[in-house]
Amino acid sequence: MCDYSLMAVPNRLAREDEELVVHRFPTGSLGLAAPADVKRAVQALAPAHKSFWCVVRDFFDPPRTEPVPAVCIPPGARLRLEDIPARLQRELDVRPVEDVVFTQLTAAVNTYRDAVRFANGHAARLQELREGQRVRVLDLSMADAMDLEQLRLERAEFAHRVR
Repeated sequence: MCDYSLMAVPNRLAREDEELVVHRFPTGSLGLAAPADVKRAVQALAPAHKSFWCVVRDFFDPPRTEPVPAVCIPPGARLRLEDIPARLQRELDVRPVEDVVFTQLTAAVNTYRDAVRFANGHAARLQELREGQRVRVLDLSMADAMDLEQLRLERAEFAHRVR
């Protein structure tokens, strides 16, 4: 699913065999995003040679950029986590590349709950991963259908409250 901190960000459900990256969203939280979306956002922010008047105009009327959508993963989905930081490898006794199961550590609201569980039983919150780290969605078939429906309901409820 998507942590509470990403519910204000446009989001979508993951697709099988999709390549994702860990991305820091405007909320300050880490989550998953498509590399093409991140690249597009970075290019839009890249400085270009502009005249003085263009800089002044952009200061008062900043150019509009499409936000990077968060990619939500249902609990039970199998992922391949790549580029695992050395610190996490030591702490969790894992290799640089590991197959993991996406899970939620708690049902408490307003807490970071999204995590990955390694084969050795250790878990790491998405907030502990490194920005830019690669993640591949291997299998969504183990995700509970009820959880997918719950995610749709949560997203609809949040969208209704924001309006």
